[in-house]
Amino acid sequence: MANRLTGKVALITGAARGMGKAEARIFAQEGARVIVADVLDTEGRRVASEINRSQAGCAEYVHLDVTLASDWENAVSTAERSFGALHILVNNAGILSLAGVEQTTEAEWQRIVDVNQKGTWLGMKAAAPALRRAGGGSMVNISSIYGLIGSGGAAAYHGTKGAIRILSKTAAAEFAPANIRVNSVHPGIITTPMVEPLAQDLRKNIASAGCIKRAGRPEEVAYGVLFLASDEASYVTGAELVIDGGYTAL
Repeated sequence: MANRLTGKVALITGAARGMGKAEARIFAQEGARVIVADVLDTEGRRVASEINRSQAGCAEYVHLDVTLASDWENAVSTAERSFGALHILVNNAGILSLAGVEQTTEAEWQRIVDVNQKGTWLGMKAAAPALRRAGGGSMVNISSIYGLIGSGGAAAYHGTKGAIRILSKTAAAEFAPANIRVNSVHPGIITTPMVEPLAQDLRKNIASAGCIKRAGRPEEVAYGVLFLASDEASYVTGAELVIDGGYTAL
């Protein structure tokens, strides 16, 4: 099915690389106009330019530090000014630490909370009025399988991803009267720059532990996000979409 997002405007964070980049490209291919948002300015502008070479006028880059309310206000204003409305928010930006409870410093804990948890909340807070003005829409918050299960490490990451899961459900109930749907996506290990620093053996062990014995590709998550963002998911809110190759099934 083509043109699944025709007439829609989407704001995607962390869109300079990895899953966010895949989402931006696929959304544009499906007819959306896309705000490519990130703190990686060179890479983000390149993504927007690449999209515009094949779909002219469909993408614009905006610098967005998800921990800053002022940056969020600017990004939402840019979407409405450039494309006339905002219908879709994808809270994709996130950072990872493998440190356990005792090994995590207070500064590291706060940094991960600020980006992953606070950033998701600020995004929904900033985008909600624009989605109301557009008559409704969809928010998709990227959590993780580590928002569903434990691993014996990555304490701050687990905490923030679990928070995103329940925050999404709370927002789904709050925003339903405004025709705004909110769902969370829970990827397993995906081949992205965020996981590249992990030891190769660790990545291999995690990937082989699922039913499908490999790591996922960013596009395999992006297509799930596309479904939740589209009107095909008009009866889906407060839900969790797990895209993990069967890791949590075992």
